[in-house]
Amino acid sequence: MDKKSPAPFVFLQSFVLASASPRRRDFFQRLGLDCPALAADIVEERRAGESPDDFARRMAEEKALAVARQRPDSWVLGADTIVVLGEEVLGKPRDAAEALAMLQRLNGRAHRVVSGFSLRHHNRQVCETRHETSEVFFHHFPDEVLAAYVRNGEPLDKAGAYGIQGIGGFLVRKIHGSCANVIGLPLAEVVQLLLQHHIITSSA
Repeated sequence: MDKKSPAPFVFLQSFVLASASPRRRDFFQRLGLDCPALAADIVEERRAGESPDDFARRMAEEKALAVARQRPDSWVLGADTIVVLGEEVLGKPRDAAEALAMLQRLNGRAHRVVSGFSLRHHNRQVCETRHETSEVFFHHFPDEVLAAYVRNGEPLDKAGAYGIQGIGGFLVRKIHGSCANVIGLPLAEVVQLLLQHHIITSSA
């Protein structure tokens, strides 16, 4: 029988992930960090004049705060990832037509993916918020290829209408910055933050 590989990290303190994203929870599980995950019920709407970076940071803070109020004795991490073209934030498409239009705009061009992440402990009155940016470069594809991808259905629940960790990976020519950030969490930066606050440690 195969022996299970030892986990690289273990928790030292109570921790909750303020996210319903299976991708973010999977990141933690791969590190051996199995933690509860709670979805945060917040209004995800950009304010007038708010920069994309500030929007991602605020969403992460609000998610962390919403869950920290429910779990005041635990450390809580909130995160939000957005796709940015110029200064426009591209959310999830409403339908197939909008998904195709988004992909046509991104086609053959570079765009940014920004992840805000916020670590909070309610009772200790600690809150630390950061963001990480990756630049993603798309190959250029004919419209019929983009349309075929849309028909697959994957783009319909993805910000920017593509998922780099799925079929949509074929669209990407190169990335400057963290690939994990594009998927939904800048893993190196988050692990550093959790180590800094002694929330996790490397396993013996």
